[in-house]
Amino acid sequence: MTSPTRLSDFAITQRWPAQHPEKLQLYSFPTPNGVKISIALEEMGLPYEAHLVTLSDADVKSDAFLSLNPNNKIPAIIDPNGPDGAPIGLFESGAILLYLAEKTGKLIGSSATEKAKITQWLMFQMGGIGPMFGQMGFFVKFAGADIEDPRPRERYLNEAKRLLAVLEKELEGQDWIAGSYSIADIAIAPWLRALSFYGVEEQLGLAELKNVTAYLERFKARPAVEKGLNIPPRP
Repeated sequence: MTSPTRLSDFAITQRWPAQHPEKLQLYSFPTPNGVKISIALEEMGLPYEAHLVTLSDADVKSDAFLSLNPNNKIPAIIDPNGPDGAPIGLFESGAILLYLAEKTGKLIGSSATEKAKITQWLMFQMGGIGPMFGQMGFFVKFAGADIEDPRPRERYLNEAKRLLAVLEKELEGQDWIAGSYSIADIAIAPWLRALSFYGVEEQLGLAELKNVTAYLERFKARPAVEKGLNIPPRP
């Protein structure tokens, strides 16, 4: 396959045309994973253009979207100003966060040690909080709630409690998970916000986790977060 040399070489731009092809292109929907990228872009001050890609099969399983992300999940980006003088397309929210942080030199720490710590907590979200909270939501709020066997719900509720306890302990005496505000917080906090949507706050004892709840409030109060949470706007 020939490597793209300009934005129009990406097939996805036929379905979601760029009005500002010089800007980074974001293909997303305001889910916990989706808003990670819009928040990061707002925090970093990178010019971008957002395209709403709904979670329907007509969008995420379309040939156009699959041409950029074969895993048919939002978010995805195209940076027309890629690192090697050519545009680059990326999927997976954690990979995109790392790419943007390294591109701008922001929210990734100021030393190799800080970067390693931030990356550690980013992976904690990617490998733990995201998958476990998502499965919990399925078995508590969505189609899995109809399953009579209580073990799947108990499994994911208990794992969510365990992960929250890890955060509660780590946040003792500090405002942000890796010391200074970083892409790790941008990855973690949107999933904490989703707990109210799943209706599990009481089951998880969230009100008793003072560090976690204060952390989420600090995050939501940031102007870039307030804006990024609603990008792209829902129809």
